[in-house]
Amino acid sequence: MLDRLLGRASLKERVAELEEENHHLERQLDAEKERRADAATERQRAEAEVNRLEDRVAELEDRVERLQDEEGESTFRAEETLSRARLSEVLTRLESFETEPEGVFTAYIDAERSLPGPVRDAFGDRASLVASAAPCLAVTDDAGLLSACLSVPSPPSPFTGWGDTVRLERSWFEPTGEHVVALVRSDLFAMGEYDGRERTAFHGFDSELKSQHSKGGFSQSRFERLRDQQIDSHLDRCRAAIEEVSPDRLYVVGEGSVIHEFEDLATATKPVDATGEPAEALDDAVRSLWTVRLRVP
Repeated sequence: MLDRLLGRASLKERVAELEEENHHLERQLDAEKERRADAATERQRAEAEVNRLEDRVAELEDRVERLQDEEGESTFRAEETLSRARLSEVLTRLESFETEPEGVFTAYIDAERSLPGPVRDAFGDRASLVASAAPCLAVTDDAGLLSACLSVPSPPSPFTGWGDTVRLERSWFEPTGEHVVALVRSDLFAMGEYDGRERTAFHGFDSELKSQHSKGGFSQSRFERLRDQQIDSHLDRCRAAIEEVSPDRLYVVGEGSVIHEFEDLATATKPVDATGEPAEALDDAVRSLWTVRLRVP
């Protein structure tokens, strides 16, 4: 009653209202801070992606200019995807090719370098086609009778040189001896141990991966962070499985966005599309891994 007489009742009610408004404003402030933090993270990711794309554009523009500066035929005389039997036949022909000393030229050219001078000299006006086929094993001879570019599933270090025979090893093109092929996707892992083309052991698993944004509670950035954490955990399991086998020769295939995580372990890596259950997907990946493309400049 005294509060009412002194007018403090309405004052207390107003104080309570102001406290509630203050709590509401604090919640809004916290939400705004979180939104700005998420926006800053997204901006950093966008800036990193822009920088990566700008570097890639510059690289491609440089390559286009280089190819445009080179004189040469615009198309290959022949192109072929080599099957098992056909691949073996082509490799046998190349191995049987013999000339006088310094009569046949062989080079492995990767995609990260400008076309080496010796390759330009050896192929002349066809050098632009060799550049467009890179990475590849390029072969020609001083009489112009031999000319070929082959993709290499298990490439050697880049080299160039003249000799009396074509420089190649079967293991660059065909599965030989004991080796391991690991298929890595962000949600699946499959690993086969092989002796030549025969699979002698298999191990595989898949991981649950959050595929849809939560309808309530999680912001888009939180959803992406959770998904990234799930992928990181999956890749850790994949690495542990590979390291348990500890292969001397390891070929890692699968999603281009994740296989680079295993370059320190792999003999070679190759992006491939492989779907289905682990064993089925691995079979598809192995076929893709050992597919060789022949182009004749």
